Amino acid sequence: MARYGTLIALVLLILFNLVFTRNFATTQTLNVNLTQVCTIVIVAVGMTLVIATGGIDLSVGSLMAISGALAPMIFLGKIVPIENIYLAVTAAMIISIGVAGLFGLFNGWLIAKFRIQPIVATLVLFIAGRGIAQVMTNGNLQTFRVPQFQWIGLGRILGIPVQVVLMALLVIAAAWILKRTVFGRQIIAIGGNERAAALSGIAVSKVKLVVYAISGLCAGIAGLIVIAINSSSDANLVGMGMELDAIAAVAVGGTLLSGGKATIIGTLLGAMTIQLVRYTLLANGVPDAAALVVKAGIIVLAVWIQQQGRRA
Repeated sequence: MARYGTLIALVLLILFNLVFTRNFATTQTLNVNLTQVCTIVIVAVGMTLVIATGGIDLSVGSLMAISGALAPMIFLGKIVPIENIYLAVTAAMIISIGVAGLFGLFNGWLIAKFRIQPIVATLVLFIAGRGIAQVMTNGNLQTFRVPQFQWIGLGRILGIPVQVVLMALLVIAAAWILKRTVFGRQIIAIGGNERAAALSGIAVSKVKLVVYAISGLCAGIAGLIVIAINSSSDANLVGMGMELDAIAAVAVGGTLLSGGKATIIGTLLGAMTIQLVRYTLLANGVPDAAALVVKAGIIVLAVWIQQQGRRA
């Protein structure tokens, strides 16, 4: 159960919906569930790497807000007018994602340099980050109709939503890093026993800096997708509660919250399971508030199964 519980739950949910939920086996239903889970998975990929080192990142929702606030300011010419819309959109994407990555690097710096506990260090930007986004926009809603930018959230490649393609590429890349690279093994080693990892010659501080920077970059990408879908950027709402959804996906997927063990594919399955539970309840007339209670129960169950697996 500790190893395959999430996959079994996902399969059972699919079978249940095939039997009891009307119009479940349709392309539209698949697209709805995939597009709703994409941003969670993208953020959860970075969160998985962070948690694998024994850390946590509470700032991802605020970094989404910063990225989502900065990008429209650039491609709408509010900072520096750029005549070519393609150049403006490219600059907006690169700069906003880069800024989110730098803030992630700041988190890593606090943790690696000053030995601040991750939950405290990332709490700084959890609080201040959204304030920064609100100051940047003066608390105003930014609306836009820029197809060249909104392609990241609404476009399709061979009939597949662009955001789904981005999600798949990030999942594949992160899974490969964890399983096939020295850097991935270093992440797991640090989470398993940081002191032993340091004594074995691993540059613990550098690895943590990179991991938190990756988490920031993932949050930046997710922030752009959200505002592209909504055709607007609201610093008060973009990324709200995303840190909890990402942590939930990681926990349900089988990554140990104490570090030392991580699975990117498990995170993907965990996010899909939580999304499908919510969809199943809503499609069968259960209020969204009840769906939140069920999601909390799933998280508790997942952590309990992890503990049983470790004791065994």
